[in-house]
Amino acid sequence: MGHVLSMVRDGLVSLASRMGTDRDKAASVFYAQPILTDEQIIAAYRGSWLPRKIVDIPALDSCRKWRNWQAESDQIGAIEAEERRLNLRGKVLEASKKGRLFGGAALFIGAGDADPSRPLDVERIGKGGLKHLTVLTRRQLAAGEIDRDPTSEWYGRPKFYTLTGANGVQVAIHPSRLVIFNGAMAPDEDFGGTLGQASHGWGESVLTATLDAIKNADSTAANIASLVFEAKIDIIKVPQFSANIGNQAYEDAVLRRYTLANTIKGVNGTLILDAEEEYDSKSAPLAGLTDILMAFMQVVSGAADIPVTRLLGQSPAGLNATGDGDMKNYHDRIQAIQELDFTPAMSRLDECLIRSATGVRDPDIYYAWAPLEQMSEKEKADMFKTKADAARALFGSASGQEIISRQALSQALVNTFVEDGSLPGLEAAIEEFRGLDQVGQPATVPENNGEHNPASGKPLRSTAA
Repeated sequence: MGHVLSMVRDGLVSLASRMGTDRDKAASVFYAQPILTDEQIIAAYRGSWLPRKIVDIPALDSCRKWRNWQAESDQIGAIEAEERRLNLRGKVLEASKKGRLFGGAALFIGAGDADPSRPLDVERIGKGGLKHLTVLTRRQLAAGEIDRDPTSEWYGRPKFYTLTGANGVQVAIHPSRLVIFNGAMAPDEDFGGTLGQASHGWGESVLTATLDAIKNADSTAANIASLVFEAKIDIIKVPQFSANIGNQAYEDAVLRRYTLANTIKGVNGTLILDAEEEYDSKSAPLAGLTDILMAFMQVVSGAADIPVTRLLGQSPAGLNATGDGDMKNYHDRIQAIQELDFTPAMSRLDECLIRSATGVRDPDIYYAWAPLEQMSEKEKADMFKTKADAARALFGSASGQEIISRQALSQALVNTFVEDGSLPGLEAAIEEFRGLDQVGQPATVPENNGEHNPASGKPLRSTAA
């Protein structure tokens, strides 16, 4: 008997807490391996704006300002022209988006040689040596055996990739010919290997860990939209309605009756009812729904690591709220993606790009990612004034003694103003007017005076006689 009572008590507890059902309150405590098929990924990306923005925004912001090359002006022009010819910026953006969406994508470096299964020899790339760049996803590019040699450059990465080409022909591609863009980091396959063959050698879709938060936000928005349509419900009490509901003629008459009543109400604003009928209206409370929806959106924002102001495109709410701190943290994250993900992945491609653009590899050529945060014109003017005042102070004290030599400081100032864009064309102007005096006449080099041009570092020239 005691055993029976124990079972009854357990059943009542389960009924009260809904344990063992899909709505178990403790269900979120337990984690299961997320399974997200390619079909689900595509459906989420195409069918909902939140997954699309979560995939696209960081990729777009990583390529939005692109990068600034530091070299001679003719070299910079050649490199930027080569980037435009290859559509490098657009291809990197596409590969980054698809890598985030599917968990892996790559740029195939087309160098024109016959055997893509051989390592790419960067030193053999000449002017115009880069022929094309092709975006491939992990759906098209199967990763081969993982390299387990700890002395290999490719340790922990596939030794080769296989591309299924036209007519089912499979082409082996060496990893040195690919710029890999993985999505979210996948757990090491040595610890379980439950991800399946589709993710072998690749990462995971960024939607895998964020999809639950996205679904909750979308479901909340859908339910709020449904509630808005039912915000006002008319209630009419009809005498003997339940008693006659089974009569088809009665049902048809009721439908015609209240269809006509609603039509009259809609046209004239007057509801005509029988004296025995009762009319009432119920309104659903809508206050606070915005706060609930925004709370779910903030969870999505945290899951995607994108500020709400960037994800939703709205200004921050609240007194003195600017969102500057959130955006600064976000820009730091984008800079980390550029420097820690893009730069290493594109290093071999960039070596090929420089050689393809200029024909040689000048060791002085390098680049830096352009900052996402741009100063206003007033901030630029204030910065220029601050640098100019600092330079004036460094030129010498009141006693006339120099703290830093004018030649070195002038050269540094020229570099600073050229690089930050404060004085566009300054370097070219200095080169042009180097041999002219103040009245525009050719100048001659003074003999044995030991003075130098502070801007160029070359001997000063005096006015011609």
